[in-house]
Formats: sequence, structure tokens, C-alpha cells
Amino acid sequence: MTRPLRSGPNLVKSLPVARSPGMAPKPLPLPLRLLKALLNFIMVPLRAPLLLLLLAVSVYLGMHWSRLDTPAGSMRWSLSYARQIYWSLECFQAVLVVVVCTMPDLLMRQLTALMATSRVMTLVLTLLLVTIAALYLLRLSVLADMVILATSVLLARLDLTRIRIVPPPLPTAIALSAYVMLGVWLGRLWHLSAQA
Repeated sequence: MTRPLRSGPNLVKSLPVARSPGMAPKPLPLPLRLLKALLNFIMVPLRAPLLLLLLAVSVYLGMHWSRLDTPAGSMRWSLSYARQIYWSLECFQAVLVVVVCTMPDLLMRQLTALMATSRVMTLVLTLLLVTIAALYLLRLSVLADMVILATSVLLARLDLTRIRIVPPPLPTAIALSAYVMLGVWLGRLWHLSAQA
């Protein structure tokens, strides 16, 4: 025959309790709240590791584009002017991919509404999309870079959703575009410092 277990002292009852049940805890001072917010912001890439993958992909793309920024010899412009145009186009293309991957539902809704206005708009937008797709298919290396960047942006968004960080689409697009551009410029600086 077994003896019934005796319960030990109740530790929960021994914890200090606020004097009145309606009394809220005292808020932290402003410097501590800012420090806590900064630490939470710094910890986001550790909680969502695919953000680090996005940074690595953008650094790689910056290094890759730095290696390819030598224009063809048949160009009539000066070399520095052609490099500036090349970099501007590559950065614009990367930001465009991030924006499209960050808020696809909003962009598709706007595009559908624009195409529904008239048959002429439908024809013009369809021709524009087909022409852009054909230009990308002519240069498969550019298409491959953009597919890799789009995949890493979508994975980073999925990882942010997993840890329940879901800001509105526009701030997300701005933040991820700045994050990708930071990685691209770090890759470019890394490539240029390796050449020097």
C-alpha cells in the first residue's frame, strides 16, 4: 500500500504581488526602452536566419556585378559613364525585384485594375510585359541573378512571418530594398578592395 504524496509549500503564493490588482507595472524609462528596441532589432537576423542568407546573396551579387561592370569595347561613351549607367540599372533592377516580391498582391491588384480600364491599356501592358520577358530571356545570366534574388527575398519574408514580424507592405519593401542595397554595396567595396 502506498502513502499519498504530501504537497510541498506553494511557491506561487509566496511570490510578491502588486498591492492593488488594477495597478499596472511601472513603464521603463525612455533610454531603456530605446536600448531594448535596439537589441530586439539587432536580434532579428539571429531569429530569422534567412535574412543573413539574403545579405549573403546581395553581397555576392555586388561582387558579381563589380566583376562584370566592364562594358563592351563597341560602346562610344566613356568608360566611367558606362559603368555608372550599368550600376544604376543593376541597382534599379534589384530594387524592383525586391518591391515586386515584397508586395505582389498589391501590385497585381493595381495592374489588374489598370488593365480593366480599356482594351488599349490591356494591349499596351501585355506588350510591355512580353517585351520585358523577352529581353530577360535573351540574357539568361541576368534572369538567373534576379531569380536568385527573388527567391532569397521571398524566403526572408517567409522567415519574418514565421517569427511573427509582419509589417505593412510599403515599409517592408523599403527596409528590404535598403538591406539588399547595403549588401550589394558591401560586395562591391569588398571586390574593389580585393583588386587594390
